Amino acid sequence: MRRIMLLILALATLLPSLAQAYDVLVLQSRRDPYYDEVVKGFRTERNTSVRLLVLSDYSEVDVVRIVREDKPRMILAVGDSALKAARKVQSTPVLAVMTLGIPDFKSNQSNLSGISMFVSPERYIGVFRNMKTRRVGVVHNPAKSGWYMNQARQIARQSDIELVVREISTSRETLDKLSGLAGKVDALWMLPDTIAVTRETTEAYFRFGQQYSVPVISFSGTYIGLGAAVALEIDRYALGRQADGLAVAILSGQRSERQVIFPAKTELKKNNSVLQRLRVEPGRN
Repeated sequence: MRRIMLLILALATLLPSLAQAYDVLVLQSRRDPYYDEVVKGFRTERNTSVRLLVLSDYSEVDVVRIVREDKPRMILAVGDSALKAARKVQSTPVLAVMTLGIPDFKSNQSNLSGISMFVSPERYIGVFRNMKTRRVGVVHNPAKSGWYMNQARQIARQSDIELVVREISTSRETLDKLSGLAGKVDALWMLPDTIAVTRETTEAYFRFGQQYSVPVISFSGTYIGLGAAVALEIDRYALGRQADGLAVAILSGQRSERQVIFPAKTELKKNNSVLQRLRVEPGRN
């Protein structure tokens, strides 16, 4: 009997014909506290109906078939796997969050939009300005973050800050490029670039900062414990609320001029021991 009940529950989730009509299909890559926080923010005070599908709970999910039979009015894709699955849907609007795949949006994917994992460069430049840093080193892969660096360069020039940029093709080049920045920068900026920042290269950023007494500015509070001086971290609940607002606009038929926007709210996290040792102050952001 228990097996039969479990089978019925599984079918109710997987078979679109058994699902009630709803407005938003929320595809979540896996069960993860960060993703859960985004979805929680998205569903707060929402009047539209939502179906949540966690992809990692199943060996295979045919998202195209679900969309064809359920006919949700839009899809919220949370995470890289969710975006990969949602890309197969050609007409239903897709809003992507918590994914580094957003810069890969093509011009012919007019149904895709999203909120970037990159924090607005103006906010980072504000931190650099408060810290009185004038030469900021950056290692990045143009295919992953070139679009972002183009914007950052323009904003940095307006604030009289020089971005000393080193481009890489593979993660193996990261260590050499970091070494080449020695004596040429007074801060090091880590981007959420999956080629430049990997498990194998992360430690090198903090070794560089310690060896040459320069602050490392990162994108995640996780790195504060590893030696980052400052991190600008996305407020995930607020990200969900921001996605909610965009969803309301999409469902009402409004079209945004920009396909990808930056997160609206971030939190400035500090490593006081590192800041005191380096005698710098990032101020508030």
